[in-house]
Amino acid sequence: MTIYCDESGGIGRGVMTLAAVSITPETADDLLSKFRLATGLSSELKGSRITLSERAVFFDLFAQSGARATVGIAISALKPALGQDRGDHDKLTYGALLNDVITAILPTTGGCATIIIDDGRYDQQTLSPIRSDIAALIGPCGAANLELSHRSAGLQIADVIANTFFNRALVSERQGRMATLVEPFLENQHIQMRILKNAATL
Repeated sequence: MTIYCDESGGIGRGVMTLAAVSITPETADDLLSKFRLATGLSSELKGSRITLSERAVFFDLFAQSGARATVGIAISALKPALGQDRGDHDKLTYGALLNDVITAILPTTGGCATIIIDDGRYDQQTLSPIRSDIAALIGPCGAANLELSHRSAGLQIADVIANTFFNRALVSERQGRMATLVEPFLENQHIQMRILKNAATL
């Protein structure tokens, strides 16, 4: 099983989300090709750049693909612990979300998974121990790799889902529309949602 992981938001916004999408590379490429054909998109697919109608097209294609996703959400993640700077707190929150989501998914993989983690947000010094933690979780049967999202359809899909749940969690005029869009997926468990406990005290 291949699992693509990407995040949205951060402690500066008070909410961070992380989506882990279980999808084959071939199915991910097919979904992205169909989305490009339907919308005329030629650049990298980013959740922050698409319209609500384009997002609806995306989720229709996601439903047709048979893919599944697990989304971790850290709410009230704004305040770092005493003596901890905001950058460190952001990284700790990200690492905790990734560990929580992957731990939840592993029982469904049969003990063997390839985890693809977005390489665009943090530097190698930050990502290397996080990748090592995930590699230790999945054991010798699997692998944890870093990849840039513009090269990976799976990561672009994870980005849209993470961004959608970020907007679902963030209080704004878009919140209700995002909740309506993803509710059917939560009901049929094509997408499962997890709330990270103690996010404010990481």
